Amino acid sequence: MKIAVSGKGGVGKTTLASLLARYWARRGYRVLAVDADPDANLGSALGIDTTGIVPVANMDQLIHERTGAKPGTIGGFFKLNPKVDDLPEALGREKDGVRLLVMGTVKKGGGGCICPESTLLKALMSHLVLYHKDLIIMDMEAGIEHLGRGTAQAVDRFVVVVEPGHRSIETAAKVRQLTHDMGLHKVFAVGSKIRNEAQVDFLFRNLNGIPLVGVLPFSEEIAAADLESRPPNLDDPVIHSAIEEIASHLERDETASTQPHAG
Repeated sequence: MKIAVSGKGGVGKTTLASLLARYWARRGYRVLAVDADPDANLGSALGIDTTGIVPVANMDQLIHERTGAKPGTIGGFFKLNPKVDDLPEALGREKDGVRLLVMGTVKKGGGGCICPESTLLKALMSHLVLYHKDLIIMDMEAGIEHLGRGTAQAVDRFVVVVEPGHRSIETAAKVRQLTHDMGLHKVFAVGSKIRNEAQVDFLFRNLNGIPLVGVLPFSEEIAAADLESRPPNLDDPVIHSAIEEIASHLERDETASTQPHAG
């Protein structure tokens, strides 16, 4: 599976991405976790030491070598199909069956600029989604700047993490429109920081057709892990039960026909 996780900042998408990655790694999958969010904190959520890791977008020498052009330049001549198939293994850092790859973001000209940085990032993302054999989980910002149209269509599941609030719902609607415009129709929602059944009901009624495939209840363990900059305990009964249910729905690629419970 190739799964992209998105949502408004602070809703818990990095937490969800990291828990799903660790859950599937425990079940024997080779998992590649891709940090495609400018905040780049997926590593700490996975318990991976990110000291010394440079995001791909900031690797000026590598970009120059692979594209033939210096980063920061726009226009001119450079390779539009640079070699990238060796990068996940060469640049990734692994722990407990999960390999982390930090993408970074293009700072100049916007995510869609015709520049060496953007070209290398999109080529790498295309390789991961279209050809890489591992189960891939991408932690993305609310936009989908790293995905080209063809790449987006090859993503198996696009998960929007939502809190029980109208701003989060509005972000989910915008993400759904973006993905629809790019031909990606397998969009699902996961509720986050859920405290009661009324909040589940709010999401269920307001997602406007986006299937709700599970909820991650508010958890003192997750809050403590965030404060202590460590991974949440996957063996916590509430966390494990919620992640198991969400993973099961995503594996079956089914539309949720019944309303999830707060747990």
